[in-house]
Amino acid sequence: MQKSRLDFKLLFFFCISLFSWSAIAQLGFCQGNSGDPIFVEDFGTGTDYGPPLPAGTTTYTFVGFNGPQDGEYTLGSNTFAYGWNLPNDHTPGDTNGKALIVNASFTTGEFYTTSINGLCENTTYEFSSWLINILPSSGCSGNGIPVNVKFEIWDITDTNLLASGDTGNIFSTPSPTWEQYGLVFQTLAGQTSVILKMINNGAGGCGNDLAIDDIVFKSCGDLIEVEDASSNDSITICSSQTPYSDTITAVPDNSVFSSHFYQWQVSADGNTWVDVVGETNESITVAGITNTTYYRAKVAEFQANLSNSDCITLSDVYEITVNQAPPPPTTECWETATFDDVSCSWNVVGTQPSVPTDLECWETATFNNTTCAWEVTGTQPVEPTGLECWETTTFNDTTCSWEITGSQPVQPDLECWEIATFNNATCSWEVTGTQPVEPTGLECWESTTFNNTTCSWEITGTQPLAPTDLECWETATFNNTTCNWDITGTQPAEPTGLECWEIATFNDTTCSWEITGSQPVQPNLECWETATFNNTTCAWEVTGTQPEEPTGLECWEIATFNNTTCSWEVTGSQPTEPTDLECWENTFFNEDTCEWEIQGTQPLELRDEFVLLCEGQEVELVATTSISNPQYQWESGELSESITINVAGNYVVEVTDGCLTEIITFIVTEIEIPEIESIVSDGSSIVVNLVNSEGYQYSLDGVDYQFSNTFNSQPSGLYTIYVKSPDCDFVIFHDHFHFYIQKFITPNGDGDNDFFIFNVAQFFTSSEVYIFDRYGKLLYSAINTNVFWDGTYNGSTLPASDYWYRIVLDGREVKGHFAIRR
Repeated sequence: MQKSRLDFKLLFFFCISLFSWSAIAQLGFCQGNSGDPIFVEDFGTGTDYGPPLPAGTTTYTFVGFNGPQDGEYTLGSNTFAYGWNLPNDHTPGDTNGKALIVNASFTTGEFYTTSINGLCENTTYEFSSWLINILPSSGCSGNGIPVNVKFEIWDITDTNLLASGDTGNIFSTPSPTWEQYGLVFQTLAGQTSVILKMINNGAGGCGNDLAIDDIVFKSCGDLIEVEDASSNDSITICSSQTPYSDTITAVPDNSVFSSHFYQWQVSADGNTWVDVVGETNESITVAGITNTTYYRAKVAEFQANLSNSDCITLSDVYEITVNQAPPPPTTECWETATFDDVSCSWNVVGTQPSVPTDLECWETATFNNTTCAWEVTGTQPVEPTGLECWETTTFNDTTCSWEITGSQPVQPDLECWEIATFNNATCSWEVTGTQPVEPTGLECWESTTFNNTTCSWEITGTQPLAPTDLECWETATFNNTTCNWDITGTQPAEPTGLECWEIATFNDTTCSWEITGSQPVQPNLECWETATFNNTTCAWEVTGTQPEEPTGLECWEIATFNNTTCSWEVTGSQPTEPTDLECWENTFFNEDTCEWEIQGTQPLELRDEFVLLCEGQEVELVATTSISNPQYQWESGELSESITINVAGNYVVEVTDGCLTEIITFIVTEIEIPEIESIVSDGSSIVVNLVNSEGYQYSLDGVDYQFSNTFNSQPSGLYTIYVKSPDCDFVIFHDHFHFYIQKFITPNGDGDNDFFIFNVAQFFTSSEVYIFDRYGKLLYSAINTNVFWDGTYNGSTLPASDYWYRIVLDGREVKGHFAIRR
């Protein structure tokens, strides 16, 4: 059983090893719980610039107020130059907070390096930093060169890369904002310090201007939830339920830690925490809670790390919220108050007695809080007297008053000469009066109408108006018989014998005919034309022919007619022969297109370059050439002599000086990180099998390597197997427990098989080794210790022969024999 646990732990170490390699080239954040920050760089505060970074932190040059040029930096709270846009530093709560402001160099490379000390070995950490592109989108043509930064975490020897990743291109925007980037990595055994590097991936020039702030390192562990027996992550109770007791448990997801050690903490405000003495298990029982209280656990993978704040993570917080119960409410005589522990409030029930509904309108109901009953009072109003003959009284229960209804009989519609008088005795109206006499002797156009307003006859009518739209020769006379106007008169005769261009028009003002018009104007003639007026068509007729245009012109000649000399003129000159030819070009004149044409083909040389690329890394492709003053054009668009790539494939660049051209194809082949398929023990040999087994080297100590995947004649024990490529700097390793019992020993002092070796006792709870001769005599024994037996008994050399062994490991027995050869 102990051996099974050992194998599981070795498998776990192997998985962690692969995890640390898979972190390379990946940006990301801790997916579990973190500890408090163990390293923070916020670059300080102040209105000045600087101070410069410590020596060795950067290869860039420090400048003050004057704007940094390419390859320079400053520390400040604003960007004072080039129209850069830094709205503020990132650190929350800072006044005049500073950031690291960088104008990237023309070439890629490191611009920030620092060491992080005091880490814990075999511990997962999260690095994070905030970054912003400070170039406004209008700062350069096409938004300028984007920011692109690589983050790298190295061991303190600066030889092993633990994790790395690129931000990718960060383009400028009108309103730039801070963005956070992070890496997760794991320290190795014995490793307590790392080196952080920031590398500029982009080129300099217009753009690639950035600011960095708030660099933070903190531990990273499992996602650790805290919950009670009902899987609640918090609870809210009422003060009426106190003192409160509960058992809460830290539940890790086991994504990072292989083991867990705890120290529970308690807080009254969620900010200030103190350790709970003696509470170091995964669960804690809390009791006597009367006020709001918070609990969390400090968690470490190793017990020794639990007291080191740089090595721990913190679980989620379990909050016990205690709401104070309110005092009893004031109730009415019909109400009852009951306290509810769940809602932590008083429930008031009860209903006031219903108000009486059968009251008269003059009655009023008043509630008596003493008797807790309604009392009714009131008297009906007195009926009115002294009414008119047409009035009647009725009591209105809605308005609670007497209403008088009825109307005096309506006065009749009277003619203007009539008078109405009301008779109170008969309760009715009496009418008297006579209409005036209608007038006579009217004009034909007059009529009479009785006016009820003035109560008299009115005469209306108007003689018809004399017509106003008469022609100048017409006269109007009124006829009293027909009661109409009669019109007489004749228009003057129109004149005759006019010219073709003349027109006769009648003038109503002078009452006579007027003659207008003029002969058409003679047209403007070309130099070869003659004009004659035609009285029949009333128009000018033009005759004559333009001289013929000349023929047989050169392609560049143009004929233009001269109206002054009345002849054609020929102009134009042959196009100029081009002079700015390439070295391989010549010219000839094309009479069809009337242009000079250029002939010739540029010389072209093709060349292949073979390059190896290590998986997860980058390689620079440099286009070397013998062409003087070359210009470069890569298929991917770059114009530089070299590019940096991280993907296998074919990369093509055209190199030219305008005359000679060379096309170079880089054929990039990727060398994969070796992947171990299995490690097996074959007798005394250890055989390493890879998934991708071509061209790799193998080692048992990480120093001496061989191309063979087999290690012969190896004694039993725990081995670390190292595999690497001779062309790349990555190394993978895996632990393997090798169990082998020798078939013979030759104890002659030559250093080869001098001892019977059994050196695995430390991996078992109990171990026993016994060696016997062929007669069963015990010659050697070892309990819970490793064996290096030299083939002697009581100081005397034993003869060459077969010998038997009995080995008991955690209660499991193994028997066999081996030989001593002399």
